[in-house]
Amino acid sequence: MLNCIDNSGAAVVECVKVFRSKRAAKIGDRIIVVVQKQRNFGPESGPGGSVSISAANKVRRGDIRHAVVVRTAKQLQRPDGSVVKFDDNACVLINKGGEPIGTRLNGLVGKELRDKKWSKILSLAPMHL
Repeated sequence: MLNCIDNSGAAVVECVKVFRSKRAAKIGDRIIVVVQKQRNFGPESGPGGSVSISAANKVRRGDIRHAVVVRTAKQLQRPDGSVVKFDDNACVLINKGGEPIGTRLNGLVGKELRDKKWSKILSLAPMHL
């Protein structure tokens, strides 16, 4: 189970497959997820509001999507000898072409994404550690 940190409409997703690997996913790995819980966007979205719910939520509960892991709770050894570990597991939903579905990210991401060529996700992130 991973938190989804973009504004695509998903809050919690479940990983069902790691692409090109038989091990657990690390930062920068592409995975297939199922949306378990949707994010609600508050009272301004809905009837009479400025944004309709269908326009705000780009994904629905039960959708199968591709995603990129951006944070892991498992510690990771970096080549310079430092060890990094985050509080939770998090991902960003992407389309099949590799472009992020959401337009904003909340929360920091690991800098290992730079090595794996996910520069679009790094540019959307407020901070990378």
